[in-house]
Amino acid sequence: MLHSTPSSLRGRRILVVEDDFVVADDFRCALEQDGAEVVGPVSNVAQALALLPGAPPLDAAILDINLGGLMVYPVADVLRQHGIPFVFVSGYDHEEVPDSYADVPYCEKPLDVRRCVRELLT
Repeated sequence: MLHSTPSSLRGRRILVVEDDFVVADDFRCALEQDGAEVVGPVSNVAQALALLPGAPPLDAAILDINLGGLMVYPVADVLRQHGIPFVFVSGYDHEEVPDSYADVPYCEKPLDVRRCVRELLT
């Protein structure tokens, strides 16, 4: 359970975009335990983009950078346009992230779910 942020998560809608089922399910479980409504998880860019138009507003998103060889940046761009905060998660070195996303919080795999959510909410 995310003891440090339960009141911050209650009622928040958080999109999870992650192609590793185990990691996605860990996020879903942890976020739901603390009251968040998880949108997804989805495992690719197309699914994530399909969720965005017309969906109830999101409060935040957790984005795996590499989704089966496709980068998640198109989703990040849409979220940024709508002012929705997001955090990147990846097994890649942080230096691989383009400079245009230098301001985006980054969590390295293997993930510490608590740390990643703290990054998202700060």
